[in-house]
Amino acid sequence: MEFTIHPFGSLGEYKYADIISIHKGKWIFSKHKMRTTWETQGGHIEEGETPLETAKRELYEEAGAVDFDLEPLCDYALNGYFNGKDVSGNSQVYFAVVHSLAGIPDHSEMEKICLFDALPQELTYPSFIGSVFQLAVEKQRLKP
Repeated sequence: MEFTIHPFGSLGEYKYADIISIHKGKWIFSKHKMRTTWETQGGHIEEGETPLETAKRELYEEAGAVDFDLEPLCDYALNGYFNGKDVSGNSQVYFAVVHSLAGIPDHSEMEKICLFDALPQELTYPSFIGSVFQLAVEKQRLKP
């Protein structure tokens, strides 16, 4: 799978929105009900949604975040297949500081969240999350 990072807002025609999120100094990762690995929040942009609206929706649906600040982080382009499925497309990635969690909604495909001090080893999408995660770590480090 080919993966490239680009400046935020530079790609256009977005298919996905992703969020790297932190709560009380810990990184939030979600576990899908059908997988044993950890992932950041995010997903497909629905008809009529902007990437920012998708990011807000996914952060609530996949982490239960109800009060948060979102900032642009980067764009990425994917070209290739994951588990036999074509996942090619562009994504906008946001960095979120989550102030309040209310629990994952019942309709979520996520089973649970966990707060980590660092990037977990058991990742669903390790080939590109690591690179984007490093940008979020740097953004967090620079925050006052």
